[in-house]
Amino acid sequence: MRTIDLVAGARPNFMKIAPIVRALQHRRDARGEAPELGWRLVHTGQHSDRSMNDVFFEELGIPAPDERLGLGGGSHAEQTARVMTAYEQLCGRARPDCTVVVGDVNSTLACALVAAKLTIPLVHVEAGLRSGDRSMPEEINRLAVDAISNLYFVTESSAIEHLLREGQPAPAIHEVGNVMIDNLFYQNKILESGGSRGGDSPEMKSVNDFKRARANARDGLGQAYGVLTLHRPSNVDEPETLSRLWQTFKVISTDLPIAFAVHPRTRTAIERLGLTPGPNIHLFPPLPYMPFLELWKHAAVVITDSGGLQEETTALGIPCITVRQNTERPITVSQGTNVLVGTRSEAILQAVRTVIAKPIGAPIRRPPLWDGQAAQRIVSELARFLR
Repeated sequence: MRTIDLVAGARPNFMKIAPIVRALQHRRDARGEAPELGWRLVHTGQHSDRSMNDVFFEELGIPAPDERLGLGGGSHAEQTARVMTAYEQLCGRARPDCTVVVGDVNSTLACALVAAKLTIPLVHVEAGLRSGDRSMPEEINRLAVDAISNLYFVTESSAIEHLLREGQPAPAIHEVGNVMIDNLFYQNKILESGGSRGGDSPEMKSVNDFKRARANARDGLGQAYGVLTLHRPSNVDEPETLSRLWQTFKVISTDLPIAFAVHPRTRTAIERLGLTPGPNIHLFPPLPYMPFLELWKHAAVVITDSGGLQEETTALGIPCITVRQNTERPITVSQGTNVLVGTRSEAILQAVRTVIAKPIGAPIRRPPLWDGQAAQRIVSELARFLR
C-alpha cells in the first residue's frame, strides 16, 4: 500500500483537502480489505482556530488529523521554519510515498520544501494560479511550490498556460476541476437537508436572526442584503485605502444593507481609525463555514477581496464584486459571476448598481469540470502516478 501525506495548515486548506480524503475513503471502501492507497492527514497548526474541533471535521466528512504539528502563528519566516522542522522530523519517523499540498499558504510552501529536499514526490493541488502581483505573500508561495513540484492539479486553463510558460512538463499537468467547489456542493447539500451540526450554534443563530430581520424589513428592499469580507493587507493596512473603502460601503448600505464578516486584522484596523459602521452595516465576527455559507448564498451581492469566495460565488451563481486590482482566478471573471473593480469608490458603486439592476434568476455559468468530481479525478491520477 502506498501512503500519501495530505498537508493542511490554515482552515481553508481543510476545505480543499476534505474532498480528497472523502474520495480516498470511497476508493478504500470500494476495494475492501486491501486498499491501494493509504493516507495520513497532517495538520501543521499554522492557524489556531477555536472551531477546529471534532465537529468541524465531522461536518467535513473526514476523520480528525492523524498528525497535529501544533505550531501556531508568528512571522512568515518563523512560521515557515517551524513547519519545515516539524514536518522533516515527521517524515524522518515515517516517510510517505508522496506529499500532497494544497493552495498557497505558508504551510504549503514549508512542507513542499521539505518533501523536495527529501526527494519525496510532491503534488500541488490548485497549482498554476497567478495574480502577477509579487507583493502578495501567496503569489511567492505559489511560484516557489510550483517550481519544485512533480505533479500539478489545476482548476482552470490559465493555470496550465502559466505552468507551461514556467517550464513545467505538460504530462505532469492535469486539469481536474476545483476541490473547493467539491466541498461547497457537499456542504450546501448538508445545509439544505437540515443536517448541519452548526444549525443550533450561536453563529448560525445570529445569521438566521439577521436574515429574519431582513425578511421583516419595511425599507422597500424586502429581504435583500449584501455580504462583505475584507482582509488583504493592501486594503486594510493602508489607512487611506481602508477609510475610502469604508465610506464607499456606507454609501452602498443606504440602498442595500450589508452583512460584514469582520476578519480580526480588519477589526483592529477599523478600531484604530475610529471608523463606525452606521445603522445599515451589520458586523459579524469571523463565521464558521456553514453559517457563513448560509449567509452569503442568499445575498444579492458579495463584495470581497478573498480568492476562494470568487470561486464559490461563481459556482452558486451569486454576483461577486472583487475589491482588488488583480485576481489569480481569472476564470471567475471570464466565465463566472465575478467582477474585478479595484478600490476606486466610483467603480465599486457602479458595479453594485449594475448588479442590483439585473434580473434575478439568471442561468448559472460554471467553468469546465467544476462539477463536484475533482477529488475523484485527483485520486485516480494519484494512483496512476504512484504505480
